[in-house]
Amino acid sequence: MTALNIQRDPWGRLSVLTGDGQRFDHVTPLRAFPITAPGEGLSLMSADGHEIVWIERLADLPPSARELIEAELASREFVPEIARIRSVSSFACPSAWQVETDRGACELVLKGEENIRRLSPTRLLIADGHGIQFLIRDLTALDRQSRKLLDRFL
Repeated sequence: MTALNIQRDPWGRLSVLTGDGQRFDHVTPLRAFPITAPGEGLSLMSADGHEIVWIERLADLPPSARELIEAELASREFVPEIARIRSVSSFACPSAWQVETDRGACELVLKGEENIRRLSPTRLLIADGHGIQFLIRDLTALDRQSRKLLDRFL
């Protein structure tokens, strides 16, 4: 990876100056695997959608550059993690789910069972009726009642 100088422009957007002197404004960081490997495989994209640089591991960047990229990613990525399923309105879809997430209690509407996507044997991604993605990082870590409710939809 070439040397990078990453900073915010006066409007708060990321700018990158590469080791060979090229400047890119309105840079967008994108994770290759945001859920399964969030710290690995990151691309910095130019405003016109071209890759500026590939970053193998976020941890390899200097702290100042890493903090800017992580802050930008945090402002764009919103994937609440479900810790508990309190109730479901119906076992037929659509159904309203009362859940507790790492960001607080909320309700999601499951339009269909196809909106539950298995990422691994223990990891699920659930899309609600508004397009928000909810993550269940580890099915085995859920309490018994939550697993019982979820099993009716799997």
